[in-house]
Formats: sequence, structure tokens, C-alpha cells
Amino acid sequence: MTGLAARLLRHRAGPASATLLALIVGVLILVAMGTLVESGLRFRAEPRLWATADVVVANRTISHTFREFDGGTTTSTVTLPEGGTVDAALVGRIRQVPGVAAVTGDDGVLIGSPAAVGHGWDTYAFTGRPIAAGAAPRTDDEVLVDTRLGVAPGDRVDLVVGGVGRSYRVSGTAETGSAAVFFTDAQAARLSAHPGRVAAIGVRMAPGADLGVVREIASAAGAATYAGKDLGTVEQSENQAARRLLVEAGSAFGGYVVLLIVFVVAGTIGLSVRHRRRDLALLRAVAATPGQVRRMLVAEAALLALVGAAVGGPAGVLAARWVHGELVGRGFVPASFPMAGGLFAVPAAVGTAVLVAVLAALVAARRVTGIKPIEALGEIAVEPRRSGRVRLIAGVLTLAAAGTSGAFTLGAGGSTGALAGAVGMLYLFVIAVALLAPRINAYAARLLTPLLPRVWRASGYLAAANLRANAQGMATVLTALVLSVGFGGSVWFLQTNLERQTAAQSSAGTLAERVLVAPGGLPADAAGEIRELAGVRAATGVRRTQVVVRALGGIEPVSAQSVDPAGVTSTMDLAVREGNLADLRAGTVALSATQASSSGWEVGERAELWLGDGTPVTLDVIAIYDRNLGFGDVTLAAETVAGHTAGDTDDEVLVRAGPEADTALATWVAGRPGTEVLDAATRTRLMSTDLALGAWLNRLLIGVMVGYAALAAATTMVLAALARRREMALLQLVGVTRRQIRGMVQAEQAGLLGTAVLIGATIAALTLSAVVNGLTGNPIPYVPPLGGVAVLGGTTLLALATTVWPVRRLLGAPPIDNIGVKE
Repeated sequence: MTGLAARLLRHRAGPASATLLALIVGVLILVAMGTLVESGLRFRAEPRLWATADVVVANRTISHTFREFDGGTTTSTVTLPEGGTVDAALVGRIRQVPGVAAVTGDDGVLIGSPAAVGHGWDTYAFTGRPIAAGAAPRTDDEVLVDTRLGVAPGDRVDLVVGGVGRSYRVSGTAETGSAAVFFTDAQAARLSAHPGRVAAIGVRMAPGADLGVVREIASAAGAATYAGKDLGTVEQSENQAARRLLVEAGSAFGGYVVLLIVFVVAGTIGLSVRHRRRDLALLRAVAATPGQVRRMLVAEAALLALVGAAVGGPAGVLAARWVHGELVGRGFVPASFPMAGGLFAVPAAVGTAVLVAVLAALVAARRVTGIKPIEALGEIAVEPRRSGRVRLIAGVLTLAAAGTSGAFTLGAGGSTGALAGAVGMLYLFVIAVALLAPRINAYAARLLTPLLPRVWRASGYLAAANLRANAQGMATVLTALVLSVGFGGSVWFLQTNLERQTAAQSSAGTLAERVLVAPGGLPADAAGEIRELAGVRAATGVRRTQVVVRALGGIEPVSAQSVDPAGVTSTMDLAVREGNLADLRAGTVALSATQASSSGWEVGERAELWLGDGTPVTLDVIAIYDRNLGFGDVTLAAETVAGHTAGDTDDEVLVRAGPEADTALATWVAGRPGTEVLDAATRTRLMSTDLALGAWLNRLLIGVMVGYAALAAATTMVLAALARRREMALLQLVGVTRRQIRGMVQAEQAGLLGTAVLIGATIAALTLSAVVNGLTGNPIPYVPPLGGVAVLGGTTLLALATTVWPVRRLLGAPPIDNIGVKE
């Protein structure tokens, strides 16, 4: 059957090319996406700081166990946003364990400028690296630095720690593998943001010693132990953040991309087989068994899938390299992050393509091979009047599920969760349309029957008759158009809504006229100093962080901010709907309406959550506000988070002051190099730019889905048009002019496109409204006028181009040449 399948493919160049194109692009997307995810999953950070440690004690994750309704339990684990710490006293306890040769605690000191991480000198012994030049730091004003900082022994280097600039003498340099700075142990302890606690404890054991006691001590203290290949995961490097980004992005969108590819490939192959019913029926009539026909179709699909994989696989690897270059160039991934070569992604993509193609061919051939040959020959002349009852019930149930899924689309929280939820909701709607498409087409045809003849006269009459008779056959075309409009009009505009709402909320809620920022952050006491300046009415230090809260089915990190409570209501307006933000102090919390609703908290109740380093806290809820995108879902007092963030600096200071304060502010800023005073409008503009840069990966993934949906619509309509050669030849032979036929096709497209745009726009509006309302409380989403025109106009042009051009080509041949050929 393989040889027969190959010969038949050569005689069906049009449909085969359309199917092959869908497979090539599908494999390309799968390989590119899979390579990114594989890179994240296979990445194992090489230890730099703890290269010679046998075990490292640290607290990097938090777990919470929930009891299910059936009595079982589920444990949810997340990475601590601020990195956990352990009690420094644990170092002494581990040192007493028999067999411990060396042990030291380290609390990374964040250096704002130049960007680096500082450590105590005792930690350097665990790097296993020699000093390249100079010597170890002996006094508190000396440091040993990595060679990539570009200084030599004897030079002076200015470091900004905790928002305060200090000058140090370089005692030596070394190649540590990262931008690291080593202080004396005493100086590192003074600079630590977590007094009395350390981020990690490195342990080196004597040969043959047992690590069991160390693990028991760590477990009793609520910490974990890392050894062997897991040592590198302890270090909070840029590579770890890149790994999480790739895995999370792939997890959020990868499944939906696979579903989209399955949808497109299955629809294309199904339509191609459907248009060959005459050929297949004739094969059955000349004694071909159902099994032989199925094997032939499977062989055709498998051959196309393999050819598509041969082209799409290498193209996908190249696309993954391009994406990696873009991620590096835009700062998402460091240049040192290794990319996988597609060892697993390519076979997985090829296997998926072959499996989807084969299953699609089997499903499409089920009807033709399941009936008697003579019935097959008779059936192909007329389309079935209506689809089965099972399909109707499934479509209604899927539509109901889509209509009620909006409340659950934000379970993951954040913009990524919102986008993933929107895509999931959209898929349910599109699947419902696909199942109900024959009935939708039939109903639309009845509504259009009196209208089309009035506009297109005889051509409109023929178009209405075709739409009524071919409701089942045009189901795939309707679904493809709805998919294109739905994707373009929902998930793309959702990202626009998120960025616009974030910038708008931040701008409207910032009452301060000036904002102070610095590359390495501002000292925690900066707001207090600024409040003392002449002309300053209020100053609020703002530190952005994350906290961990209980969510549906687990725990999750959510965005938060800590603020200096003094005068906070004068510098920011969070649109408080209940309570009073002025009551904020240590031990209290203000929540966004979205978070309060999700967690079931109200003003006056006590909220149990975890700070970014895993510290559990119980706080009194004093206010609920609306502007969550601009200011985070949780607002805490600065005293609450002090000592629980990675660095002891504020990201910015909001200043409410009159013009008379300009001189005093300028003097204050002049004494702190690198600090800037921005006006509120400039801050909002910079924020919008940062949001756009941060959303680049989301836009890329969304663009891939929208583009592939458009490709699906194009190939489907081209296939449907090319399959009508006998019909158009017959119309010409009975006296219908070419102009009338072109008018008929235009009328059909107008009716079908109008139905698809109406349904697709409705689905997009419902999806957008549900998700934007969940994020912002505003049920009316923003749709850029040009964006709406681009989606609707682009879909219209796509529909016309992929129908008019094939029909014009068919009408260019004499009708007698097409009347007797295959469909």
C-alpha cells in the first residue's frame, strides 16, 4: 500500500501540498517549543561557590499539604521567591558532628553596582579555585573580586551595597565563574540583609564519614540538603531564573500549542480525505477491502508526516536557535545558558506529527470504509442532512463548559496564568463550534436564503442553495475561520490589556510628583531622610517582592509590595474599596480585591501567608483595594518584610513635594551618585517600555498560535475551493456564466465569513471580558481600533484570497476538462 499511496499523492498535488504545509509548520513549532522546554528541563547548574562541598544545607522551597474531599492529601511545592534562609546557629551544630572536615555559612550580599554577589572569605575555600593574582582580603576595606569585573590587585573598586556606596581596595582577583566579590567574614556579616541567618551552609566531610547526621540536623531545622548534581541548584544564579522561565513558559503554552497543531493537522487531513470520497468509493466498488483503503490512507498520511518532519525538524532547530538569541539579546536568558540540541524534542515532535496524521486519516476514513461499496458510491453525491446526536450533545456540553470556565481561568495567577487560562477557555469555545458547525451552518443558511439573492441576484440564489446543501461539508471551513478570529481577537489583545491596565493603574494611583530611583536600589532609611527635607510633604519607600498564598489546589507566589506606612495615603492611591490604608503597620496587610476574593479574606479577618523567604506570618486585613496590576496583590508594611528579602534596599521612593523642594532634593541626590529624580510621567513611560520588553516572550508564543490558526484557515479554504472543480464545470455546462459563478462564490464567502466573524468575535469578547474582569474588575476590555481592524480585515482578506484565487484558476480551464475528473 505504501507504493500505491506514494503514486496517488503525486496525482493529488494540491491537497497533499496543503496537508504537507500544515505538517511542516506544525513540526517546526513543536521542535522549537520542545527544544526550549528541553533546555530548561535538562539544565543542571554547575556549582561555582560550593564546587568542593559534599553537601549544602539550604531552604529553597516551601511545601504545604492539603486534605482533599475524599480524605486523601496533596502536597504543593513552590520555589521561594526571595530565597529561604536558615538559622546561623546551625553552622555550629553541624561543626560538632563527627566526620565534618569543614563547614561555613554564607549569606549572599547583593551588590547593586556593579551587579555582583558578595560572600564571606571562608566560603572561598569551597570554590576549589586558586587565586589568580594578589592575596586574600585581610581587613574590612579589602575585597577579592572576580576577574570579569575588570580590576587588578591594588585598584580601588566602588561597590553599592544596601543602596550605600563604599570604596574597597582590591587585594586579589580570581576566576570564580560568576560576578563574585569576597569580603572578610566580619564585613560580610555586617553587610548581610539577614542578621543571624544564612542563605546556605556548605559542608565538607572526611573520607568515609556518614552524612546521615547532617541530614537529620538539617531536617529538624526545616531545611533541605543538596548533594552531587543538585549542588548547583542551591546557588541563586541567573541560569536558575532562566531555567524556570523556559520551563514555566513551556508548561503554560506548550500544551495549548500541541492542541492547536493537532486541531489544524487533523482538520486538514480530514477535509482532504472527505473530498476524495468518490475515489475511495470507486476503490471499494472494485473489490478493495475496508482494511486496504484504511492502510492506504494511513500510508499517505504517514508519508506526508515523515516528509514534513524531515523539513520541519531542522527548521525547528534553527528557529529554536533564533529564539535563544533573541532571549539572550533581550535579557531573558544569560549567554552562558546552554541550549539543548533537540535530542528529545525532535523525536517527540516527529512522533506527534506521525501519530496525529495517522489517527486523523483513520477517523476521516471511518465513514467511507464502514459502509457497503454501492452505498458509498450513492452517498457521495449528496451531503448528509445533519450530524449525529452524539456530536450535538458533545457540542452543547462543551459549550456549557466553556461558558462556565471563566471563573477558573486565573487559578495560576499573574499574566502568564491569565494568558494560559484565556487560551484554554478559547479552545473550549472553538471545540464547541467545531462540534456544532454543521447545525450552525444550516441555521445560518436558512437566515441568509432571502438576503443573498437580493444582493447578488442569480449568484446569490445559487450561493444560498449551496450553503443549505453543503452545511456539513463547510463545517471545517467555519471552524478554521472562527479559530483565526478567536485567537487574533482574544489572546493577542489580552496581553495589550494587561500592559495597558498595569501602566494606567500605576499612573492613576501614584499621587507623588517625583520618584527617586538608583541602579543598586535606595537605602531603607532613604524615605525617612527625604521626609526631613524642606518642602517635602510625604515620602514613601517602595520595595517590590512576592509572598506565597494558598490557592485552589495548592500554593502559589503572588506579587506584593512593602511600603513605609508614614504618609502612604499621600503618595499612592490604591483605590481602596473597603477599610483604610492609613491603618497599615507591622502585623497588618492590605489585599487586592482579586486576591481577597480568591483567598476568601475580608477586612477584619486574619490572613495566613508566607513571606518571600518562607517565613509564615498571620496578618490582620485592614484594607481591600482595586489597583492590583499597578501595585501588586498584597501590600505590607516595610517593618513586616525587613530581613526577609534578598536585599535591604527600596526599589524607589515616591515623593510628594512642591517646587520649593527641588533644591533640597537635588542636593540630596548629588551626594549619592547614580540616584535620579524622575517625574511621574517619565516613570510611567519607562514602566510601559519595561512591560513591553517583559511581555516579548508572551507575544512571541501568542503570535505563533495566531499565525498557525491563520494558516489553518488558509489551507482549509484552499482545499475546499479546489475540491469544487466538477461542481463549477457542471454549472458552466448548464449555462451559468463565469461571472455568475464568481458572484456565487463571493456570496457564499460573505455568508460564511459573516457567520464566522460574528461567532469568533463573540467568543473573543467573552474570553477577553472574563479574564480582564478577573484581573482588573472591569468587564469591558480594551481593543485597539487598528488592532480590531487588522484582525477582521486580515481575516476577510485571507478568506477572499484563499477562495477567489483557486476559483479563478479553476474557471480558467475548459469545463469539459474538469467534469469527469476526480474531486
